[in-house]
Amino acid sequence: MKIAIDGPAGSGKSTIAKLIAKNLNITYIDTGAMYRAVTLYFMDKNIPANDLDSIKHELPNIELEFIDNQMHMNQKNVSLEIRTPRVTNNVSNYAKIDIIREDLQNKQKFIALKQSVIMDGRDIGTVVLKDADFKFFLVATVLERARRRLIDLNREGYQMDINLLIEEIERRDAIDASRDHSPLKKADDAIEIDTSKLTIDEVIEKIENIIKRG
Repeated sequence: MKIAIDGPAGSGKSTIAKLIAKNLNITYIDTGAMYRAVTLYFMDKNIPANDLDSIKHELPNIELEFIDNQMHMNQKNVSLEIRTPRVTNNVSNYAKIDIIREDLQNKQKFIALKQSVIMDGRDIGTVVLKDADFKFFLVATVLERARRRLIDLNREGYQMDINLLIEEIERRDAIDASRDHSPLKKADDAIEIDTSKLTIDEVIEKIENIIKRG
């Protein structure tokens, strides 16, 4: 079984997908974590997003693996590092690069060949799992997405102004939706769910009821 969950930053994709994977006993693939890990790699190497020659040269040196739902890059657990504001504020700049998207999309398609999966991202239903059995597109207001992000940051010990978070989310939305290669958009056959006023359990119930009905 293949389940695709797409949507903009902060719409609840990862949280929902992770819990559904557990409920259905299938593999959860956090594609956003893969883009974040690649972003971390290039930033640590001081390779800017416009240095395409260096990016192409370094891509084969990046090994990504999920172990117990933790993102490992080159045998190192980077799950915490990839969630820092430093990476969050730059990931869209690297994620829009064609050679990076093609490389990670191929990795994601390969993972889905051998097992039942639920993947979340921005191009799963339109590119990576075009033949998915179920496709969902989660949305939420910018204010609600900023509020969720603020809660996460506070939990991790970071202090941020919500107005700055709103600006960052709007900027990421613009980059994700306007990039040339596999932009963020709802697949024609995807079911849209507005999570703004729904609890996590309510969203999961909606999605699992649709899956059970087949």
